[in-house]
Amino acid sequence: MDGQKKSTLNMRDISIEFPGVKALSNVDFNMESGRIYALIGANGAGKSTLMKVLSGVNSHYTGQVFIDGQEVEIRSPKAAKELGIEIVYQEVDVALTPSLSVAENIMTNVLVNKMGKKQFINWNYIRSAAKDALTRLGVDIDVRKPVSELTLAEKQMVLLASAARERCKFLVLDEPTAPLSNTETENLFKVVRRLAKEENVGIVFISHRLPELFEICEHITIMRDARVVQDMDITPELTSKQIVEYMLGRKFDEVYQKKNVPIGDALLELDALTEESDKIHGVSLTVRSGEIVGIAGLVGAGKTELCKTIFGAYRSSKGSVNLRGKNITPKSPSQAVARRLALVPEERRKEGVIVVDPLYANITISALQKFLNKIHFIVKRRQVDAAGKLIKDLGIKTPSENQIVANLSGGNQQKVVVGKWLVSDADVYIFDEPTKGVDVGAKQDIFKLIEDLAAQGKGIIYASCEFSEIMAIADRAYIMFDGGIVKEVKVSESSEKELLYYSTGGN
Repeated sequence: MDGQKKSTLNMRDISIEFPGVKALSNVDFNMESGRIYALIGANGAGKSTLMKVLSGVNSHYTGQVFIDGQEVEIRSPKAAKELGIEIVYQEVDVALTPSLSVAENIMTNVLVNKMGKKQFINWNYIRSAAKDALTRLGVDIDVRKPVSELTLAEKQMVLLASAARERCKFLVLDEPTAPLSNTETENLFKVVRRLAKEENVGIVFISHRLPELFEICEHITIMRDARVVQDMDITPELTSKQIVEYMLGRKFDEVYQKKNVPIGDALLELDALTEESDKIHGVSLTVRSGEIVGIAGLVGAGKTELCKTIFGAYRSSKGSVNLRGKNITPKSPSQAVARRLALVPEERRKEGVIVVDPLYANITISALQKFLNKIHFIVKRRQVDAAGKLIKDLGIKTPSENQIVANLSGGNQQKVVVGKWLVSDADVYIFDEPTKGVDVGAKQDIFKLIEDLAAQGKGIIYASCEFSEIMAIADRAYIMFDGGIVKEVKVSESSEKELLYYSTGGN
């Protein structure tokens, strides 16, 4: 980066409101190219809202934005791109066209301009330029391959290559490591460092995984309640505990203290359960009433596939799912719900909530029969009343029951996903990566919800690649590797090190 001119970006006095919510209040944010900045805060603090102002999505802001000392208006994503600002959201599929090739996705702007002007498209150039963009980042992906066939990590690399090719000055990465394995995260960090130090890009890195921030970032901005509360360089003296206390505005006990809950008889039993395409095979396990059973494993071990097979979203070819000794193996999610199973999926926005619908409709959707009148019409007043009670009980931050779910923070969306199953009153609750993308405060809220369900005698499956969470919340844990269970442990007699050992194929 020697000799490259630094670009500066300054946001001054930025405020924005949504109906009933002051989302940003007089926020200042500063950065320059060639550096990596952490932007963090509890869910609902305003960090994603601020970055959506920067990327032109939230156009009705007040305040000023300066690039290289010149005031600019960012009232659309197009305006942001023209100013050299790019954003890569956690849901990478939203920004890509799955049916098109890697090359076509990286070179979208060129293709659109060519087609708009009815010019001849040189496909050799399109593929060659796309490959060059990937090579500059040290990434090797077949540019002819359809994006639909890529892993999540590869899709992120396609978006980063597209941003680099557009010669962006400033790049926002929103929870980029949430769906990645440890190896994929390390590869992403290499690319991010290369973008900053060799391509002179200023990078904003949003993450709830605090160790990552110390590893990759040089400066940190901490938000709380729509304001910036700390803005400083990351130094050896700064600790995770200090950051959490800034985020929450109070002291925080880093270790979650699990309460002892009476554990009863066997409630759910899997007997050699095998998914029809062999994504999971021969899985046998038991969940007792009042028990929280962890499913530990790295990304790709089969945790999500197991959860979906139990719930009937994936069909089983062998084995059975038994509830209280009776075979109830679901052939569809609707059958699973009827048999009193509940699934809180990993991809909450895609599979757990209807983001364009109001909060009350989402919370009551799993038990609509409870809200019908005598002629089988849904009574909205009953839905709103039931949702209002759960919103209060779960601590969901919202101006009203009518708030659109898309406007809630990630942690509050996750509470909605849990809340809809509380209305249905299931016997067994399956949680797949329930704290993905939520802050430490919301994580404790979710732990308490799960613990309360266990205290009611429910059976809990808690699937996660965050082994510290398994150790904090579970009573027993099954460790998965390559689609099967390789070890069962009693959590009080185990360790994160043991979970990691068996999850990597140790025996």
